Amino acid sequence: MESALDGGDPASQILAAVVLAALSGLPGLTARRFLPGQLLAAVTAVCAALLGVSGALRMLVERRTATFIIAWTLPFGPGDIAVDPLSALFLIPVFLVFGCGSLYALGYWPAAANRATEPKLTFFYGLLAAAMAAVVVARNGVLLLMAWEVMALSAYFLVTVEHRDPAVRQAGIVYLVATHAGTAGLFVLFSLLRGITGSFLFPAPHSLNPALVPATVLVVSALVGFGAKAGLMPLHLWLPAAHASAPSHVSALMSGVMLKIGIYGILRAVSFFAAVPLWWGGTILVTGAVSALTGIVLAASQRDMKRLLACSSIENIGIIALGIGTALVGEATGDAPLFTLGMTGALLHLLNHSLFKPLLFFGAGAVIHATGTREIDRMGGLARSMPRTALLFLAGAVAICGLPPFNGFVGEFLLYAGFFGEAVSAPVPLLALAAPLLALVGGVAVVTFVKLYGVVFLGTPRRAVPHPHVPGWQMGVPMGLLALGCLAAGIAPAPLLRLVAPAVAALGTIPPAALEALVPLGWLAAGMGLLGGAVLLVGVLLALRLQRTAVVRGGTWGCGYLAPSPRIQYTGVSFADSLVRQFDGIVAPRREGPAVAGIFPTPASFRFVPTETILERIIMPLFRAAGLSFAFLRRLQHGRLHLYMLYFLTTLFLLMVWAH
Repeated sequence: MESALDGGDPASQILAAVVLAALSGLPGLTARRFLPGQLLAAVTAVCAALLGVSGALRMLVERRTATFIIAWTLPFGPGDIAVDPLSALFLIPVFLVFGCGSLYALGYWPAAANRATEPKLTFFYGLLAAAMAAVVVARNGVLLLMAWEVMALSAYFLVTVEHRDPAVRQAGIVYLVATHAGTAGLFVLFSLLRGITGSFLFPAPHSLNPALVPATVLVVSALVGFGAKAGLMPLHLWLPAAHASAPSHVSALMSGVMLKIGIYGILRAVSFFAAVPLWWGGTILVTGAVSALTGIVLAASQRDMKRLLACSSIENIGIIALGIGTALVGEATGDAPLFTLGMTGALLHLLNHSLFKPLLFFGAGAVIHATGTREIDRMGGLARSMPRTALLFLAGAVAICGLPPFNGFVGEFLLYAGFFGEAVSAPVPLLALAAPLLALVGGVAVVTFVKLYGVVFLGTPRRAVPHPHVPGWQMGVPMGLLALGCLAAGIAPAPLLRLVAPAVAALGTIPPAALEALVPLGWLAAGMGLLGGAVLLVGVLLALRLQRTAVVRGGTWGCGYLAPSPRIQYTGVSFADSLVRQFDGIVAPRREGPAVAGIFPTPASFRFVPTETILERIIMPLFRAAGLSFAFLRRLQHGRLHLYMLYFLTTLFLLMVWAH
């Protein structure tokens, strides 16, 4: 690089962290007989995380921007990389979740019990984190595409680590096809940018005219390419199966960070333009609203614990898009308060999601580790055998529902403030309709996570648990840190808001309004602190009372029955059935069971299977139709080597004629 790397420079710290992350899994892959590769990788990952997070925090606090140039000889212009406030904000979850996940893997996927898969898993885990960081700091379109492809392939190898399972292989294929379909959109995006600016370097912020004809195609390409990675509807097809099939710490990194890289791409592409047309904001807002509602409805119908969390990620990405769309509408109409509330709420929710979603996936991994199943309806009563996991999972569940005093509440509160306050008087008052929609999403989220927590951790066990043990410190420490982060960010949101402010200022073409004048942050922090203190006080008093009182243990969900049994407990399906039926058009589940008739009906079974509506009813039929339409091309594949050589020669001859 042309710029000298100074060890005290925060940008240099970040670049060093990227290199460390990329190399963290290499010793275990190449010399696993002589080195404790996984332990060495975890130590390296934690060092990279400390370097990366501290460097990103310093860049944000000091509001600095640093640029480097890679001295390469490739014919794509200078290989610029840079760290600005927007990049630094997205680097925080990259390194934080990577460090926590690497430590968690020591207990969840130990090398001693997984000798065949652990080296590969550890290597690609580090490579995925490094590639995501490289995407965020790249300032050349071709360099970004290189990092993007490394990210996509690393995630594929991580998802298919248990490739002997046919369902895992299918999830990997769907992911691979979907991610490369999105990459095709990025090729269009950067080719158009090259045509407009004459270089693959990113244009300066707010330098392009949105009235240019290619601008619309450019923005649509960005929405398709980056939106597919973010999991926005209807480009989410790969997400539920991939997150469910991957090991839990991989799911945490994909859901907590990789989806956000898609959001980063959308924000970076929009920031190229000098002014934003109103319809850009409206399109992103509607896409976010659809993603939020359909994502949480799909989550409510799931029987698989990790699929439920994956679908919930679609909902949260939708909420973030809702905030971005609101901000762009505010920018297009010159409403600085609306822009500030929307963008700050979106970026704050993005950071909050990168805390509570990895916590929930780590908790799900601990539960699956203990029970040997992902089926919610086969669990129950785990709070007794796994009390710490139950408590930490509860913290994540409360946070994701947007309930105080945890961090999920604050970001959504800012969005509500925008919808109820500024949107009503804005030139687009219809924007206020997003408020009841967000409330509906929040209500369905509460039902979904009450179902998940209640069926998994409360009640009577539905079967004997094979490994009823508390996770070791390697798994407990990352979960505890993330839970503490959720609580701290909820009670004292001001530090996070100060981190978000430089990115908000860099994204807008209008100066942001003073947030303190729009939202009573002091009262909000005081209220959250009092509520958190009250919850803590009640917990302490309850614990003291339980210590002094003889405790009679009994099953919950008793509902007044003298001898409750697992057969009369709510299952996940029955708990959410009345809600899911309201959205049958979206979920389209398959219910298989005989009609109950007569006074003494015979024993019968009932089966409920949630479906991937868009994948199974639209995409797969299209693929089958395309396969039938082009079936004649299969005649060219007949296994005769001499004919394949003839194809090569014919193609070469035609190319020579064309060139001539």
